[in-house]
Amino acid sequence: MSSKIHSSAVIDPGAHLADDVEIGPFCHIGADVHIGTGTRLVGHVSLAGPTRIGAGNLFYPYCSIGQRSQDLKYNGEPTRLEIGDHNTFREFCTVNRGTLPGTTTRVGHHGNFLAYSHIAHDCLVGDHVIFSNNGTIAGHVTVEDHAIIGGLSGVHQFCRIGRHAIIGGCTKIVQDVPPFLIADGNPAEVRGVNQIGLERHQFGQETVRILREAYRILYRSNLNVKQACEKIASGLPDDPAKDQLLAFIEASQRGIVR
Repeated sequence: MSSKIHSSAVIDPGAHLADDVEIGPFCHIGADVHIGTGTRLVGHVSLAGPTRIGAGNLFYPYCSIGQRSQDLKYNGEPTRLEIGDHNTFREFCTVNRGTLPGTTTRVGHHGNFLAYSHIAHDCLVGDHVIFSNNGTIAGHVTVEDHAIIGGLSGVHQFCRIGRHAIIGGCTKIVQDVPPFLIADGNPAEVRGVNQIGLERHQFGQETVRILREAYRILYRSNLNVKQACEKIASGLPDDPAKDQLLAFIEASQRGIVR
């Protein structure tokens, strides 16, 4: 056994570990778990399969990753979890596999998932996201790149969180949160544009100005969503961020947080 695998760890013969994976004390690795190079399990981590984990991930104690779906429809069918590279999962994080046969829960790259955060079955989580402590998403939720989930917040099934959006702490989300905006409260309301976050990610001043005007039309006029989107599309300069905002709203099945 590799010197990087603690003697108290229990590893199923059907698990597949890169040569430099570090497994701390009292970890349990189940069958059909694939762990990429440079990944470290600090201790007391449980990984169940089928699960594929990329390179350079870090799991802190008492994470439970790849366990069966908590959906009551699940009857033991083969489902999967896929996790990308360079994510950090702090203490007591939970991530579940898909529900229906052949379905997959996916987590991207460079995510930071703080203590007690939860990713339920069939979720799609993008790159560079942050889940603060106890940030929880229910089944079939999509979280796009660079989104931030505030502490003690909950996201309802099938909702979408747009890229570069922020959800404030203790917020209840039951509809989609459009990209580039801030949602906060219970029930949630959109409070404005995530201007500081956009500036940190080198969005230009003109793009920020366009998004601020789009927010004003969408949330501070007397127009309904369709009318507001038509006015944004025709009345504001062309910009990729504007196009992404409009495409997100058009694709919404649950409606957007107002």
